[in-house]
Amino acid sequence: MNRIKEVLEEKGIKQTWLAEKLGKSYNMVNGYVQNRQQPRLEILNDIANILDVDVKDLIVSNKG
Repeated sequence: MNRIKEVLEEKGIKQTWLAEKLGKSYNMVNGYVQNRQQPRLEILNDIANILDVDVKDLIVSNKG
C-alpha cells in the first residue's frame, strides 16, 4: 500500500500532472494512486522527488 493519493490531495496536485512529470500514462499513475499496482522503488523515488516529499511519506507503514 502507498500514500500517493493522500500526498497528491494534500498538495492539490492532479494525477494527470504527475503522469506527465513522470513520463508515464495516466492509467499507470492511476493504478499506483488506487493501489491496484505498486511502483518500483525507482519510480517511487521519482514520485517523491517530483512531489518534494521524503520517499517514506509515500509508504504506508504496516506497524500498528
